[in-house]
Amino acid sequence: MTQLADSGIGELRTAMSGPVLGPDDAGYDDARRLWNAAIDRRPAVIARCQSAADVSRAVRFARDHGLEIAVRGGAHNPGGSASVDDGLMIDLSPLNEVTVDPGAKQARVGGGAELGQLDAAAQEYGLATPAGMISHTGVGGLTLGGGMGWLTRKYGLSIDNLVSVEIVTADGQIRHASDDENPDLFWAVRGGGGNFGVVTEFEFRLHDVDPMIDFGLAFWGLDQGTDVLRTAREVIARLPDELNILVGAVNAPPAPFVPAEYHFRPGYALIVTGFGTAEVHARVMDEIRSALPPLFEFASPMPYLALQQMLDEANAWGFHAYDKGFYLDDFTDEAIQVITEHVPLKQSPGSAMLVYRLDGAYSKVPDDATAFSGSRAPGYAGFVIAICPTPELLEQERVWVRSFWDAMVPVSRGIGSYVNAISDAGADDRVRASYGPKYERLAAIKAKYDPENLFHRNANIKPA
Repeated sequence: MTQLADSGIGELRTAMSGPVLGPDDAGYDDARRLWNAAIDRRPAVIARCQSAADVSRAVRFARDHGLEIAVRGGAHNPGGSASVDDGLMIDLSPLNEVTVDPGAKQARVGGGAELGQLDAAAQEYGLATPAGMISHTGVGGLTLGGGMGWLTRKYGLSIDNLVSVEIVTADGQIRHASDDENPDLFWAVRGGGGNFGVVTEFEFRLHDVDPMIDFGLAFWGLDQGTDVLRTAREVIARLPDELNILVGAVNAPPAPFVPAEYHFRPGYALIVTGFGTAEVHARVMDEIRSALPPLFEFASPMPYLALQQMLDEANAWGFHAYDKGFYLDDFTDEAIQVITEHVPLKQSPGSAMLVYRLDGAYSKVPDDATAFSGSRAPGYAGFVIAICPTPELLEQERVWVRSFWDAMVPVSRGIGSYVNAISDAGADDRVRASYGPKYERLAAIKAKYDPENLFHRNANIKPA
């Protein structure tokens, strides 16, 4: 396969406007590097695409030469789906332009752009769209799986704000998909992951988001875990849509606002973000403080862009990572017991459990309106994440993540989860369970646009 790629690499170089790299070329090692340092793969060819036409030529080249395809956007998938041994990596990172139309409140975003680029461009006009919580995540991978973050309660998922896409399908055709054009494909890409082609441009709806938001963080020790989660259960049940609370089992950061004696201490945090009035945010912080006095707290106005970058350093490139996700109806006493039994067993200071609240605008979208892998009923999306400085520590933390997840399954919505948190190879049962009754519809659309399953390095949907 590698020899076949080598023999045709000149052909691909001639056809493409962007550079094509082989293993002996300068820049190859940088181009193949992924966010997760635990993944080290060596593609036979890296096509650094500068246009949809480049992507089309790369797809046709891979198909004609029998090469497995990996698509690299932000390269942030913990399972390393952005690269492939002896195959062709379609690198979208040069396709990173973001254009904002403030009058129409829309943005066009290249398939290789990162969230930070979209955030910065939109915030120049006091606008934003729901996206993830780490700014160096790729827009493409995050959005195709759904896209949840701080604004999800107020404005829904990223896919709920998607107007159209430009996509290269398995036959090499460049197509547009929207409610009016290829609507079946548009439905599928809104939650169906990278199964249906390579998205080269996204068009998003934007919303008014003040450049300054209200931020609050309260932290408790491990011994208070049960009380923290019960408090979160009560407070979140009454939470106004303009606020969001992230529930975390984390180590306290060595930040200036954290008393020195608590630096790196493991425990539980409630992070409260406000996109409305300061008074409403202060009232919720008072409610939390009165219910359960924290070891320390911090509350202050914060730039929205700083909020979007807050978790960047803890999730920087170069760590060894592994994760699994789950859906939860509520912090039941049974779920709280599982969480508080497993959180203290983590070994790496960077490892964490994060739980996002899903309701408000998220729940106003009908279940079948998009291909999103989960119910729109109010609940939570949880993530158990190993972030380790060494491969040796990752081996231990991988066991911790798996045992934690196994214990959560009986007290959650089952083995189904947000597909962006399915990074294990061969997780077919989890993929089917995550999509539920949507799976057969997705499989039929997959058979139409990718009958040979060319795009399978993902939470894979098999062609019907």
